[in-house]
Amino acid sequence: MANQNYPAESQQLYSQPTRVELLSPQTNINQKPKWGKLMLLMAMATTLGGAVSTGYCIGVINAPSKFMKIWCNQTLHDNYGSNLSETGLDLLWSSIVSVFLVGGAIGSLGGAGAANKFGRKACYLICGGLFTVGAVLFFFCRAANSVEMLLIGRFIVGLASGLVTATLPMYLSEVAPLALRGTLGVFCGVGVTGGVVVGQVCSLADVFGTSDLWHYALAAYMGLIIVGYLPSYLFPESPKFLYIVKGNRAAARRELQRLRGEDAEELIAQELAEMEAETNAKKQTSRFCDVLRDSRYLLPLVIVCCFHGGQQLSGINAIFYYSVSIFEKAGLSTANAQWANLGAGCLNLAVSLMGPWLMATCNRRTLMMFSCALCSVFLFTIAFVLYYIDFVSWFASACIFCIMGYIFFYQFGLGPIPYFIGSELFEVAPRSVAMSMGSLASWTCNFIIGISFPSVQNAWGAFVFLPFSITCVLLCLLTKFYLPETRGRDPSEVAPLVSKGFRSKVK
Repeated sequence: MANQNYPAESQQLYSQPTRVELLSPQTNINQKPKWGKLMLLMAMATTLGGAVSTGYCIGVINAPSKFMKIWCNQTLHDNYGSNLSETGLDLLWSSIVSVFLVGGAIGSLGGAGAANKFGRKACYLICGGLFTVGAVLFFFCRAANSVEMLLIGRFIVGLASGLVTATLPMYLSEVAPLALRGTLGVFCGVGVTGGVVVGQVCSLADVFGTSDLWHYALAAYMGLIIVGYLPSYLFPESPKFLYIVKGNRAAARRELQRLRGEDAEELIAQELAEMEAETNAKKQTSRFCDVLRDSRYLLPLVIVCCFHGGQQLSGINAIFYYSVSIFEKAGLSTANAQWANLGAGCLNLAVSLMGPWLMATCNRRTLMMFSCALCSVFLFTIAFVLYYIDFVSWFASACIFCIMGYIFFYQFGLGPIPYFIGSELFEVAPRSVAMSMGSLASWTCNFIIGISFPSVQNAWGAFVFLPFSITCVLLCLLTKFYLPETRGRDPSEVAPLVSKGFRSKVK
């Protein structure tokens, strides 16, 4: 099995027949894939139950913060007789917000072990349990007059969210045929983006964002959980996990037959041949520390972690944090600025819906470099016009245009590609570790932005956006020189291209 140790005398890397050599001449590698009913149901339901719920928990917390702070202060006074200062209340609120990110980082770190021990489907079910516990704590924390329940609930949904981002893209890419792996890979990113917008809508004052209903807003994602998890008993386990990690060939074939249909024997035989080639090419480890120490995985791990971390350090969260004040400087009222901010979130979602089509028709390298380059230009322009916004009348409108332009081109590459690139660079055995490390980098950088951005903004002013612009340039260069093209290629073909570290020739 793939998680065993093998002696050094075992065959050299990829010395076994390649995927193409194992296929008969009559096998059509580029056979047009079919969206089976089970695969479509699974993709939609797991996205709703896992990814959209994750985004919801990110987006719902901002709008009702004023009411939640008042409740926290009053609750602590009633329970403990203490009155928090403004600084103390801000510190408590920062803890409520950031404990979600801490939970996300821990959940990501545990994703590798959980995915290989329990399976990809089991991880999805574990996420549902954690989300449910969190929703119950949110719903009853106000009745119980307990700030502690609110904090614990935020930590638990953070754990679930970290596990989702570490395992769901891997799960979807492993049940998809080769030609659809990129398409299914972006479902997680689209779901998170959509969840943020749904959370923003539910936390509006006209919905649940009031002093009496904010706890309903926090727990309302339970409807998504119910819809996403009701059909979960039908979902298959990842055939690649069963075949390569568990060594259960018969179960893998059964799950492939359910996914592809009984009449797709040629396609099933092709995928089983790919799995056998991956199993025999090199006995790979799935142990966390062994993967981190293996020099073959250095470059792809760097790419995955830089893409995930760079996605956060490219400024998307800071843009949404700052956009309300920009809209106000442009002459909008506070209420209209909040609606405009919601409009920016809707634009983010609308463009992200193009992701499946873009991933199916365009190369990853082209999309990533194009997205990073234009985002860098827009971020630099935002810094420039913000610095002179009080001196030139039309700069406020120009800044709004740049914000919308940044959001538009962010979803061409920076938004969707980091979620699934690990599934295309790594074979099955080390894949869970790579996805876990990438998700950890994402949550860690998200935490860094959340903690440091207000302070850096106060110190640097408009120039706070320059590091984000530089990050996009660095990601563009990393893509140009070290990311191989992965569209339409099996990971067994891609992995050797990056196995020599920074000496690899990817073109």
